[in-house]
Amino acid sequence: MQYRQLHSWDVSPEEARNIQNRLRQLVIHTDELADVQTVAGVDIGIKENLASASVVVLDFPGLEPIDGAIVESPVGFPYIPGLLSFRETPPLLKAFDQLKTEPDLLIADGQGLAHPRRFGLACHLGLILDTPAIGCAKSRLCGKHKEPDSQKGSHEYLWDKGEVIGAAVRTRRDTSVVYVSTGHRISLDSAIGLTLRCCKIFRLPETTRYAHKAAAGSVAIPKRS
Repeated sequence: MQYRQLHSWDVSPEEARNIQNRLRQLVIHTDELADVQTVAGVDIGIKENLASASVVVLDFPGLEPIDGAIVESPVGFPYIPGLLSFRETPPLLKAFDQLKTEPDLLIADGQGLAHPRRFGLACHLGLILDTPAIGCAKSRLCGKHKEPDSQKGSHEYLWDKGEVIGAAVRTRRDTSVVYVSTGHRISLDSAIGLTLRCCKIFRLPETTRYAHKAAAGSVAIPKRS
């Protein structure tokens, strides 16, 4: 799977923030996606400056894995909150480069628009891959929201500085919410609906669960010829 080189990765934290502020203007937060037949999840683990990045592609709506890749790569950027995509995206792109199946949609285990500079991991990946992308994070980075009702499918919008930047979504009854936001080429309402369809019985989408299990070596990744 090919991707665009939009900037250098050898940058300082200040330069990285400037890149976020520039590229966020290019992100599309309306629906530009065709019929979704495949959806990808990503996971990355970092230990002693070595990243293990996994990408797993599932069919949709069945949510069974059909393709994937795991890549180990040195980490070239320090851990700085708000700039994690500069640490995680390069190894993930190497994994995407090994896929035989180009996914119709990407769900990142991280933020999209719900980011202090409105440019989280889902925006970064979605823009570079030019693929519709959703951010589905386990915790909130910024903004405030009311508590959704307890039943699955309930949600409340996440507000920051007078604008809606995402939603707190109940993907399973009586469990903690996840934070859904647009990444690229998708509206918030569509992002919420598709995230819920990717959550079978667990709090997290099957995309995230499969990518995490693949990175841990607890599930085999199918390879397409």
